[in-house]
Amino acid sequence: MNKKPIGVGIVGLGFMGRTHLGAYAACANDPASARVLALCDPHMRPASAGNLVTAGGNDALLNSIPHEPSFDALLARPDIELVSICTPTDSHVKLARAAIAAGKHVLIEKPTALDPDEIEALGREATAAGVLAMPAHCMRFWPAWTWMANAVKSNQFGAARRASFRRMGARPSWSQAFYLDTARSGGAIIDLHIHDADFVRFAFGEPDAVEATGNRMHVEARYRYESGLVIEAEGAWMDDPAFAFMMVATIECERAIIDFRLGREPELLVIENGSQRAIVAGVDFPQGNGYEHEVRALLTAISAGAANPPVSLSDAAQTQRLLNQELATLSNQ
Repeated sequence: MNKKPIGVGIVGLGFMGRTHLGAYAACANDPASARVLALCDPHMRPASAGNLVTAGGNDALLNSIPHEPSFDALLARPDIELVSICTPTDSHVKLARAAIAAGKHVLIEKPTALDPDEIEALGREATAAGVLAMPAHCMRFWPAWTWMANAVKSNQFGAARRASFRRMGARPSWSQAFYLDTARSGGAIIDLHIHDADFVRFAFGEPDAVEATGNRMHVEARYRYESGLVIEAEGAWMDDPAFAFMMVATIECERAIIDFRLGREPELLVIENGSQRAIVAGVDFPQGNGYEHEVRALLTAISAGAANPPVSLSDAAQTQRLLNQELATLSNQ
């Protein structure tokens, strides 16, 4: 494996750009490490709270790294091998195509794009260029959620019978011209609920039927499987800025219940045989958050010369198709 740190550039320095910056810093001592060499954002935005509060504390890093005046200038640097694209959704494809054409690997914040065909085409361009292009679907890498997915896939507690997910928070207080324009951001169903839609596919497989009620800002989706499994997922941006972010998952299996609640101590429990058992970070699954672990996975793939990224753009396109199915059934878009 290549021991030399992979040179990284980040475009977009709002909440997610700063979160990526912190994730790369967390991997500094890994066998497949990275060094952020350049940043680019002509419209610096404040590090306001996002879906999960992780970006704080990275201001010192921001001030210690050179800021390039343009994206073209960042791409022209031969020491940059990987570009994190953390700009508004409707700019992702254009920027990613330019980075791929420049021979750079790319990590693209979710959603990659609103059009799944555009996502597929971008993946083909990356393959033809011989670079890795990965969508940042962080819940696949969130350690507790990876543990849950593995438990489901292996039938560790018997087959899953029912599952429910809730992901809700205050409407973004930053870049409101973008986020509240559903033609650009897709609304909460695309920007927030995408986490659970993607995790459902990752852990349980493709649903056989999909339905949804609500609207783009508050959606309740139901996924049905031929096995009889039913999964419900609620996602919303709430109007009141004081509403605290919540992330909850409950999976009922034949022999146990798996229950995750962000902020509870412990966050992950298994309930079986009349008792609760804590599943503990650093013991049962790795420390750290999903942003760090998705970066780790991509850096490892790049260092190993892998032909494919840990998550493909075809996978991202399929998640977007699932969300589009939900949109088609909404009573009020």
